[in-house]
Amino acid sequence: MPAISSSVGSGAAGAAIFADSDSRRYRYFEPKGQRATHYEDVTVDVQPDPERYLIQNWIISFANGKGAYVKDNTVIKSSNWHAFRAPDQEWERTHYQRQSKIETMVQSVITNARRAGAPATFDKAWVKILQAHLGAWKHVEFGLGTSLMQAQRYGYTQMINNATLTNSSYKLRLAQDITLYLAEIGMDIQGWDDELGKKTWLEDPIWQPTRQAVETIMGTEDYLEQYFAINLVFEPLVAELFRSGFLMQAAAANHDFITPPVVSAAEADYERNLANTIDLVYLLANDNIHGDANRKAFQSWISKHAALADKAATGLQPIWSMPHSKPISFADVQAKSQERIGTILSELDLKR
Repeated sequence: MPAISSSVGSGAAGAAIFADSDSRRYRYFEPKGQRATHYEDVTVDVQPDPERYLIQNWIISFANGKGAYVKDNTVIKSSNWHAFRAPDQEWERTHYQRQSKIETMVQSVITNARRAGAPATFDKAWVKILQAHLGAWKHVEFGLGTSLMQAQRYGYTQMINNATLTNSSYKLRLAQDITLYLAEIGMDIQGWDDELGKKTWLEDPIWQPTRQAVETIMGTEDYLEQYFAINLVFEPLVAELFRSGFLMQAAAANHDFITPPVVSAAEADYERNLANTIDLVYLLANDNIHGDANRKAFQSWISKHAALADKAATGLQPIWSMPHSKPISFADVQAKSQERIGTILSELDLKR
């Protein structure tokens, strides 16, 4: 790695040789590949770090003496926080473009379905499920999105914070999509109750273990624990279980062809977020200096959040028996979710 100003103790011109210093296109970092990608150009080292370039230390600090970003916002340690590159390489421009395409698709589906009178053909029992339980699920997505939005402020590098913030944005977009979707189809269904989802979330015993799992994540002060718990534990054990294992499986069998495409974008979102999380956790779990300690912390997070997620999943079981048409059993879906988390954790050499 080329010398940097902080390693030679001087910020004077010529005191250090930087990567590409002899090129018309220079950079201060080593790219992951042969050439820097656009994502790396606009993300790497955007966030300042006294150990790399700010030899005068932080220009602005908080009243307690801490700089703008500190490493002790998580118990996890790294010998090089700047090594992480998000596999989806998402940054501001590409993120807005993708979100815009998803919103266009969702709105087109809803508009065309309403024009064709599709909501009026929904099975009556299914209508109640959408009002109560899809209406409750939007609070799950909002809670997790809010948690990630808070977590991204405390990451030590822009690459980690970008991945966390785009993850938050996907969650908040889905919560908004569900809210607008239910409001729109509600205009075509007699007796629709827009408030039932909130009431179900706050009061129905079915949802209280899920509330506990989500609110525990939201109350966690370690930003990496929040990111880890959401993508490696809660998503496979609860979120995929409900979205893919219930909504997308049972909707069509109950004359609803609108809900699956509205919810489907969340599954693609999760694959991107999962890939980012796995890459980051793998780096930290295999750190030459701190790997063993990090693994112990990861295992403790799994034990803590998996117990809550299992309880949440079991609590949701009665929903599978509510539709008139029941194309898949809860036991089958839960078995797949257990296999899913096992596969995810095995990639990281972690265990339940």
